Amino acid sequence: MGVDEFRILLVDDEVEFLETLVKRLKKREMNVSAVKSGEEALIWLDHDPVDVVVLDVRMPGMDGIQTLREIKRRYPLIEVIMLTGHASFEVAVEGMELGAFDYLMKPINIDDLIYKAQDANKKKAIQREKVRYIEELKSEE
Repeated sequence: MGVDEFRILLVDDEVEFLETLVKRLKKREMNVSAVKSGEEALIWLDHDPVDVVVLDVRMPGMDGIQTLREIKRRYPLIEVIMLTGHASFEVAVEGMELGAFDYLMKPINIDDLIYKAQDANKKKAIQREKVRYIEELKSEE
């Protein structure tokens, strides 16, 4: 995998929005997958970890905040970008407090999404290096 190559998982219950976003990201040669619910996202991540999750706030069943909380509990290094369709700024702030990397308002600008995803992936890589360094120090003790 090249430096710029990383895996994105999109999570949104709006099927048309998901399909359009997947097509647009694949056209730009992004490695992207998509699921329609928080529950599906957690099952996906158990079997196929990704680097960045783009997560809709409002979904039936397990909403974005519950999903974010669970992703961060199970996979603390995965970076999450919250998507909010309504001007629910409070929810975006709550997501940031729970460890989301950032948030985007719908309708999203594809370039903004790509830049945020790249930044989130860089942060994940830095965190992974820190963890590796700490583990090496412990093994030398």
